[in-house]
Amino acid sequence: MARKLTPKQQRFADEYIKSGNAADAARKAGYSKRSARSVGQENLTKPDIKQYIDERMAEIASKRIMDATEAVELLTRIARGEEKETKVVATQFSVSKVDVPADLKTKIAAAREILKRYPGDDKLVKAQISKAEADVRIATAKARIVEHQADELEGAGRINPLLAALAKGAQRLVSEEEEDDANTTK
Repeated sequence: MARKLTPKQQRFADEYIKSGNAADAARKAGYSKRSARSVGQENLTKPDIKQYIDERMAEIASKRIMDATEAVELLTRIARGEEKETKVVATQFSVSKVDVPADLKTKIAAAREILKRYPGDDKLVKAQISKAEADVRIATAKARIVEHQADELEGAGRINPLLAALAKGAQRLVSEEEEDDANTTK
């Protein structure tokens, strides 16, 4: 369990957090000017003071740095027109400030940023993917049927050159679609 800091140590830590200068923080905390440099460096090595500084810095950072939820909430407010920006309007006789919602281009950009984070929630995209997968299955089945018919005719000695060309073309089409699918799922 960490012991409590003395008032002087706490002042030192608070001043160090503000300036990042140990000697200056020691002087402002009330240590003598002559020993401020060495006391400041020594205080930074004390576990209790170091822990206090680390905890305060983490607290400050968490308040200053936006987390992912805050970022998405801000983007949502922009996309909905709830977030206002101040614009300066100048006329011949005066200058005034006006709060206006984001323009359409900014709203669209915000909506795109939100959708980048939630791509799987779009029903239209899901439907398009399902349709594309069904088209691939149908094309694959048709190619297999044509291939099977060509094999049967070839086995019977009655190969039709047109049917053979059709089978090759269908197989090439299926291969290209499978390649495209493989590339889009990456």
